[in-house]
Amino acid sequence: MLAGTLVGRLPNGMAPLAIVLTGAHAYGTARGAALAALYLLASAVGGPLIGRQADRHGQTAVFTVSGLMSGGALVAVAAGSSQPWQVAAVVAVAGGTKPPLEAGLRSLWGTGPGSVMPTRDHQRTALALDAASQEMIYIAGPVMVAGIALAVSPSAALLTTAALGAAGTVLVVTTHSSRPWTPAVDGRADWRGPLRSPPLRTLYTAMACIGVPIGAITPLAINAGTRYDAPWLVGGLPAVLSAGAVLGGFAYGARSWPGTTAQQLIALSALFSAGWLIVTVTGGPATVFAATAVAGLFMAPLLAAAFGVTGALAPRGTVTEAQALLVAALDVGCALGTTASGVLAPLFLPAATAAGALVLLTARRHLAQADDHAPHVPPRPVPPLEAIT
Repeated sequence: MLAGTLVGRLPNGMAPLAIVLTGAHAYGTARGAALAALYLLASAVGGPLIGRQADRHGQTAVFTVSGLMSGGALVAVAAGSSQPWQVAAVVAVAGGTKPPLEAGLRSLWGTGPGSVMPTRDHQRTALALDAASQEMIYIAGPVMVAGIALAVSPSAALLTTAALGAAGTVLVVTTHSSRPWTPAVDGRADWRGPLRSPPLRTLYTAMACIGVPIGAITPLAINAGTRYDAPWLVGGLPAVLSAGAVLGGFAYGARSWPGTTAQQLIALSALFSAGWLIVTVTGGPATVFAATAVAGLFMAPLLAAAFGVTGALAPRGTVTEAQALLVAALDVGCALGTTASGVLAPLFLPAATAAGALVLLTARRHLAQADDHAPHVPPRPVPPLEAIT
C-alpha cells in the first residue's frame, strides 16, 4: 500500500514543475506558472470530492476512473494545443480528477472495522512512516522532471508523470486491503460531510496556518541565498527541511510518546512554530541551514498526529473525505505561504504556525474526542514459531 501510494503520489511533486516547463515552452513562463497553480488549486478542490465518492462506493472503481481521467488529461497537456484556454481546461481536469491516494491509504490505516492496523501504536508508526516517506516525493519528483526535461523534453517529463501516476493507482487498487474495503454508511450524512464536525473544522483551520511555512520554504530559500550570497541555500533549505522531516518521522514512529495523540499534536505544533522562529531570527547561512533542519524534525510527526486525529474525529462514513480535506487545508496554507512570502516579513512564518498552535490549544477539549472515539483494539495474537514452522 505504501509503495503504491508513493508511486501514485509522484505527480504531486512532478506535475507542477512539468506543467510549468511545458507551459513556459509553449506560452511563456508566466502562463506556465499560472497553469501549475491551477493544477494545484483544482487538486485541492477535487480531492475531497473524489474522497467522498470513495467513501460511498469503495476505492477500486472511484480511484481507477479518476486516475484514468487525470492521466489522460496530463497526456493531452503534453500533446499541446494552440489555444491556452483549452490547455487550462485540461490542466484543471488533470488536477481535479487526481485520485487522493494518500487519503485512501490513511483511511485504511485506521483501527476500526475494515482497517488493517491492529492497535493505535501500529497506526501511529504507520502514519509516521507515511508522513516521513512522502517527503521523498518532493525531493525525487522535481529532480526526475528536471532530468527528463533536459535529456528529452518537458512533454516527455509530463508523459512520465502520467505513467507513474497510473502505475501507482493500479498498485493501490489491486491490493488486498483496498479492493474489499467498504466504508460504513452514516444514515445522518449530509452535504457538509466531515465539515459538520466542529473539532475537524478547527483542525483544518489550524493546519492551514501550519502549512504556511511549508509553502514559503522555496521563496525563503531564494531570499536567504541572495542575502547571504550563498546560492547553495536555494536548494539546500528545502532539502534539509525534508531530510529533517524524514528523521523526525522515523523517530516519532519508532517508539511510544507520552500523552494522547491530540496532546502530542498540540505540543508538536508549538515546537514546529518555535523551530520557524529560530529560522527567522538566526543570521548566517550555516545557522539558517541548521535551524531549518530543526524545524523539519517536527514536521512529519506533526502531520502524522494530524492524520491520526482526523481519522478518529471523522464522522462515520466520511474518513477518506476527511483525510482529503486535511490535505486540502495544508495546500491552502502552502499557497498562502508562497504568495505572502514576497510581501511580508519572515516573522510571519512563526506567527502563522503559532496561530495554528493556539487554535489547537484552545480547542484541546474538543480534540480530545479523538482519543475517546478511536477504538483501542487488542493486539492480534502472534502464533508461536512451532506453529509457523
